[in-house]
Amino acid sequence: MANANSGLQAAKSNKKDEFYTQLVDIERELRHYRSHFKGKVVYCNCDDPRVSNFFHFFSYKFEELGLKRLITTCYMNQNMELFSQHDAEQAIYLEYEGDRNGNRVPDPEEIGVMQLRGDGDFRSEECIGLLKQADIVVTNPPFSLFREYVAQLVEQDKKFVIIGPLNAITYKEVFKLFQENRIWLGYGFKSGNAFFAIPHPKEFAKGVYNEETGLVKFRNVAWFTNLDISKRHEALILWKNYTPEKYPAYVNYEGIEVSKTKEIPMDYWGPMGVPISFLDKYNPDQFEIIGSSMTLGKPMSNFAEQGTYTQGGPRFYLNNGDGTYKRMYERLVIRRRQA
Repeated sequence: MANANSGLQAAKSNKKDEFYTQLVDIERELRHYRSHFKGKVVYCNCDDPRVSNFFHFFSYKFEELGLKRLITTCYMNQNMELFSQHDAEQAIYLEYEGDRNGNRVPDPEEIGVMQLRGDGDFRSEECIGLLKQADIVVTNPPFSLFREYVAQLVEQDKKFVIIGPLNAITYKEVFKLFQENRIWLGYGFKSGNAFFAIPHPKEFAKGVYNEETGLVKFRNVAWFTNLDISKRHEALILWKNYTPEKYPAYVNYEGIEVSKTKEIPMDYWGPMGVPISFLDKYNPDQFEIIGSSMTLGKPMSNFAEQGTYTQGGPRFYLNNGDGTYKRMYERLVIRRRQA
């Protein structure tokens, strides 16, 4: 049986990487952002309203959240009946400005449905025009276009709460945003597992499709945001003491190896290599991000003979003590901030 990671990679490589997020996951994450939505225009620009739980969440919670307006663009679908299962070749966008008849329900006649000239791609001129009207973007964009999608949000200086692959942290463009504290991780999925409904599950994620639930399980999926949340200011409790034996130094970088976030020593102030999962606990008041092993790891050819270490892209290495060297998984390099 294929693991969830291979399924995610297969989905990322497919142009039809449409993942429909469960309502329970949206509610679980967005309850931490409620204060940010009051008086704001929310834009869901990768959402088919027939199946989008983002549209469902915001339209039904419109008054409760105090939204100003909800905009949703639908890629290559014309659906004047809103929730029918009928496809067509025309893209549409929806606007909802709240309940008008007092029943606190977003009725079809209260939702404006307009045709788009193009296909509804988030990169199109008319969708960028809608983006410029928005205060906050909330959606699950195509994973295969994640770099481009985030770059557009940053360029347009938009606030956002979006879903993406956790390994996007390692993308050069995205990692730089983490370093600059312009993006960070949200609260995440329960137990670190995301369950999506997708159009053709066996095609996109072979081996992780559950026929009973109709959902596909992905690991290593995260919420990304630039909205300030309380989690970001929670200090990581440190209790381990540093010793050279417990925390060996790298061969090709002046830093120490910390294999688990919970083992960061409380009495060490130099550079430390930690797993990328550290970002889930990252507090910028407590730590600074120096870089990563992909950029900071010096060539091992400067330190050891060929044949004594596994070759590959830039990474950190540890001395095995027997004349050979161990190539580590990718590491973030962090340093404690002085109190």
